Amino acid sequence: MRYWLIKSEPNVWSIDQQKQAGIKGAAWDGVRNYQAAKNLKSMKKGDLCFFYHSNIGKEIVGIVKVIKEAYPDATDQSGRFVAITVKFLKKFDKPISLSEIKKNKKLGQIPLIKQSRLSVMPIDSKSWKILNNMSKI
Repeated sequence: MRYWLIKSEPNVWSIDQQKQAGIKGAAWDGVRNYQAAKNLKSMKKGDLCFFYHSNIGKEIVGIVKVIKEAYPDATDQSGRFVAITVKFLKKFDKPISLSEIKKNKKLGQIPLIKQSRLSVMPIDSKSWKILNNMSKI
């Protein structure tokens, strides 16, 4: 299993909307950055993703699970981009703010810090554990 972070603007698609999608999940589509799209193509069924509210909030708010691997993105007229399907697993009682993440010296290498505009990024297992623990403090 691998770990990821996926971003969404909460006024477009929020963790609460993801939860309402239920066990069938929802398509994670609309990704048009080539590096982020490559990351989507690398995701496997069962991989876990932090759900990050970007722009408004700037915080990790929960966890979703990949339930369907890459397929053609129905919102892409060019046919070049893919979507995946994710389902809600957990909403954090205490979201992890970007400022908290930046303060943790052990997380300085994660793409959220180094490539802040990237919407789909890998998270190493050590950082995954640190971030999960931060959601419980």
